[in-house]
Order: sequence, then C-alpha cells, then structure tokens
Amino acid sequence: MRIAAIIPAYNEAQRVGSVVLSAKKFVDQVIVVNDGSADETPLVAARAGALVISHRKNCGAGAATMTGIEAARRLGFDAVITLDADGQHDSADIPRLLEMLHSKKADLVIANRFGQKNVIPLVRRLANGIGNFLTFMVTGLWLPDTQCGFKVFGPRSLRQVQLKMPGFEFCTEIIREASQYHWKIVSVPSKVVYSEYTLAKGQSFANGLRTAAKILVRSFLR
Repeated sequence: MRIAAIIPAYNEAQRVGSVVLSAKKFVDQVIVVNDGSADETPLVAARAGALVISHRKNCGAGAATMTGIEAARRLGFDAVITLDADGQHDSADIPRLLEMLHSKKADLVIANRFGQKNVIPLVRRLANGIGNFLTFMVTGLWLPDTQCGFKVFGPRSLRQVQLKMPGFEFCTEIIREASQYHWKIVSVPSKVVYSEYTLAKGQSFANGLRTAAKILVRSFLR
C-alpha cells in the first residue's frame, strides 16, 4: 500500500518541520496543508521534505484535512494518516496504527490518547468526554477518543469520506461518515505529549462549546 501522512498546519513554523521529519520515516509521502499561515510554516515544511499545499486564507482544520485527503486521492495513495502539526502525536505509533488497519481489516483506525498512562490535563479530559457524548448523540457510536486528530483512513474510507465541516467539528463528522457507510473502526492506545505550546495551540474550552453547538445544529440540519 502507498501511504501518505496529512498534516494540517496553521502558524506552526516552530514545530511542523520536526513533525514532517519524524512522519517521513513511516510513510511514502508527507502532505502539509498550510491553512493560511502568516509565518514560515510552508517554507519550513517544504525544507523538511513535505509536499505543501496552501490555502490563501485560514479555512479551518476540517477544511485543511479534506484538502489533504483530496490531494492524496489524486496522487493515487491507498491510505492516509492524519496527525497534528504541533508535535503532540508520536509518529513512532504510526506502524502500530497501520498494523491494526491490516490485521483487524479496519476502515478507520483512531488513536486513543486515554488508553495509556498519558498525562492529560483535566480540562482536556472533560472536553473530550463532552465530545464523545455529543458524537454518540449524533452518530449512535460510542468511541473512547472521537476528537483525536491522529487517524488512519484505509482504502474504503479514503475513497468515501467527504467532509463538509471546516472547523474542529470535523472529528465528529468523520464518525458520522463512518456510521453512514458502516466502516469498521478500531481504536488504538497511543502516546500524546502535552506542553504549554500544544495546550496554547489547541481548542479553548469556550471554543469547544462553540464546536459542540455547531455539531448539534448541523446534525439536525443534515
């Protein structure tokens, strides 16, 4: 299988280079979607060896992820891995996620940050719990870490996924796609590293509530 890593990135010049370099060890191509960054994110990513696709303006994590998925399709990749640009995910977990894709015949593999002894701030645990509950309400599927950006899309899900939600609510939309198309989902415990930098770059609790509201509203409008 030809595998690409997709990294949505917005003003991540400090970290994206090291993320690209670590991911390159395990995939055939790294695609960085520069989501309207005002810093040197695209330059740093390209120097590290990534194929860089740029949005002229900031469109959101969901839109950037879909841009990367569409690029992977056009380039003929069989599977894609998505991971965050801030370095919170450990690329060394990629082989284990891919192994589960094959051994479990999964369509979607989702890293589970809560399946290991990771040090996760309470506010993140609460936010994730809310996200899991809302995802269950919308999709009927209960999963331990629906909001994690570290995922593997197998051939079937890569072919079928079509994200419409541009912001962080796309994580729930992916699970809704999985429910609609009856994908087989496997969760895999993974390492996560939170720092002052990653906590500052992630969603605030207020943004999380706004995301939750969007998920509920759009689920009724669908």
